Amino acid sequence: VTEYGYEVEVRIPFKSLRFQPKAEQSWGMNIVRLVQHSGHEDSWAPAKRASASFLAQSGRLVGLKDLRRGVVLDITPSITSRSTGTRAIGGWDYAGGSPELGGTVRWGITNNLTLNGTANPDFSQVESDVQEFAFDPRQEIFFSEKRPFFLDGVEQFNTPNLLIYTRRIVQPVAAAKLTGKAFGTDLALLTAVDDRAGSATGEDHPVYNLLRVQRDIGSQSRLGLVYTDKIDGDNYNRVAGADARLVFGGVYSAQLQLAGSRTRTNGVTTTAPLWQARFAANGRTFGLRYIITGIDEDFRARSGFISRPGIAHATLNHRVTAYGKKGGLVESLTGDVTLDGTWQYDRFVHGEGIQDQKLHFNANTTLRGGWQVGGSVLVESFGYPEDVYSDYAIELPRSGGAGADTVPFTGTPTIPNLDYVLSLDTPEFSHFSGNVFVLWGRDENFFEWASADIVIANLTLDWRPTDKLRLEGIYQLQSVARRSDGRTVNVQRSPRLKLEYQLSRPIFLRLVGEYTTERQAALRDDTRTGAPILIFDAAAGTYVRAEAFGRRSFRGDFLFSYQPTPGTVLFAGYGSTLRDPTELGRASLRRSADGFFLKLSYLFQM
Repeated sequence: VTEYGYEVEVRIPFKSLRFQPKAEQSWGMNIVRLVQHSGHEDSWAPAKRASASFLAQSGRLVGLKDLRRGVVLDITPSITSRSTGTRAIGGWDYAGGSPELGGTVRWGITNNLTLNGTANPDFSQVESDVQEFAFDPRQEIFFSEKRPFFLDGVEQFNTPNLLIYTRRIVQPVAAAKLTGKAFGTDLALLTAVDDRAGSATGEDHPVYNLLRVQRDIGSQSRLGLVYTDKIDGDNYNRVAGADARLVFGGVYSAQLQLAGSRTRTNGVTTTAPLWQARFAANGRTFGLRYIITGIDEDFRARSGFISRPGIAHATLNHRVTAYGKKGGLVESLTGDVTLDGTWQYDRFVHGEGIQDQKLHFNANTTLRGGWQVGGSVLVESFGYPEDVYSDYAIELPRSGGAGADTVPFTGTPTIPNLDYVLSLDTPEFSHFSGNVFVLWGRDENFFEWASADIVIANLTLDWRPTDKLRLEGIYQLQSVARRSDGRTVNVQRSPRLKLEYQLSRPIFLRLVGEYTTERQAALRDDTRTGAPILIFDAAAGTYVRAEAFGRRSFRGDFLFSYQPTPGTVLFAGYGSTLRDPTELGRASLRRSADGFFLKLSYLFQM
C-alpha cells in the first residue's frame, strides 16, 4: 500500500509464456483493472470502447533482449480410483474401485509452440454443470468447457458459429494437442480417441481431429481456416471452412464465413453448406450490428455446436448510448432496437415466407456505484414448426361414440407473443453481489403449441463472509400456464447452492447441492379441439396419451483438494443422486446412484 493507492508485483516464469525466437522482443500488452465499488475499468494503455478492436490499442513492452524460455517439459503421472454405485434388487451394487494409471505431458517444442498429451485422463474434480431448462425444443443447450486439458489454449480453437466444441469429446482415452505460433501463423491441432460411451453404436472408439489456423492481416484483421473430422466406426463427419475478420475506420468491422460439411451415416452421404456475413460499427454513442447466417438442414458439425440447424437467420440491431454528468446518478443509458427473423433454410433459398419474427426494444442503464438495470419489450410471432410435432397426434371420439380415432396433430399456423423483461445487477460489494432476471408475458406453450402465460426467472447471489469462505446460490424458475383456463401446463424449479472454503493455501473444500423439480399436466389440444394429445412411443410402436407427471431429484457433490504445488494434487470426492421413484413427484427421494473417487498426481519438471 502506498500514499496514492497500492502496487502489485507479479512474477511470471518465461516457461509459462510463448514468444517469437528473436534477439530483441517487442510485446503488445495491456492491463485492465476492474474497480469493484464502481464497476469502472482502468487500463494501463489508454483504450476507447468506441473501437472495433481492444487489442489493437495495447501498449508495448520494448527492449526485451536475450530471453530464454528454457526447457519446457512437464510430466504429470496420475493414479485414479473410482467406485460407482447403483440400486440393485435387495441392496446396493458398487462397481469399479481398481486403480487406473494416466497422466499428461507438456513439451515446449519452441518458444512459441507447445505439445500437450494426455492418456486416460480423469476429470472427476471438475464442477458439475448448472441445471439448464429448455424452453424452445428446437434449441440445443450449450454448456461451456471446464476440463483443464481442453481449456489450455482453448482460445486458439475459437471459430465463428462454434465449429469446434471440445465437449463433444465425452471421455478421451488419449488425446494430443499442438498450440502456438509458427511462421507468423497461429496453429491449433487436437487429436483425440474417445471412449465407447461417445459412440453412436456404443461399440467403437470415435476419433476426432480438429485443426484451426489463423493469420493476422495488418494489426487488427485476421484470416482463418478450420477443419474437423470425426470418425465413428463406418460413419464420419468432416467440416472445412474459411473465415475473415476485417477492421477498418477504427470502429467498423466485417466478418465473413463459409463452411461445408460432408457426413456419412449408415451408408448415406450428404454434403451441405453453412455461411455467414456480419457487419458492425462500434461507436461511443452509436452502434449497429447486421448479421445473416444460413445453415442447410443437412449441415452437420459433429465436432462443433450448432444450436439449431436447417435455418436462415437475420439480425439487425441499432444502438444509441447517452452519458450522464460526472458524479451523477445515471452514468450511461443505452437503448437498442433489434429486428430478428428466422426462415426454414429451404424456404429462404426459394424466397418463401418467414417462420419466426421478433422485434425487441431494450434499455440498459449503469448507475453510480456500479448498479446496472435493464428492461425489454419483446414483440414476436412464431410459425408452426411441423418437425417438432411429427410424433404428435390427437384422440378424437368416433361419430356415434364407439371408440376413438387417432388424428394427426396440426397446430395453429402462427402464435403472437408479447413479453417483458427486467434485470438488475448489483456492484461487487466487498462481501456480496447478485443479479436478478425476470421474463413474463404471452409466449409459446411448446408442450401443446398454443399461446400461454409464461414466467422465466433467474436469481444469483454471491456471498463472501470471509476471505476464505464463499457461498453462491442460484434459483431458476420456468412456468408455462394455459391462457384458456389458467392451469399450469409445466413448471420447473431448480435451487442450487455451492459452498467453497479455502482452509489453507493448499487445502480447498467444495460442496454443491442442486434440487430440481418438474410438474406437467396431461397435455391436450388447447384452444382448438381440446382433445387429449398422443405422442408416439417408439419402444411400444404405438401412440400413448401424454399423461400428467411429476419429477424430483437432488444431486450433491463434495470435493477435497490438496495442492501443495501446481500440478501436484490430491483430489477426493463423493457424489450422490436422489430421485423420486414415482411419476407423481410426491414420494420421498431415494438414492439412485452415487460414486467415490480418489486421484493423485505429481508434477515432474525437467
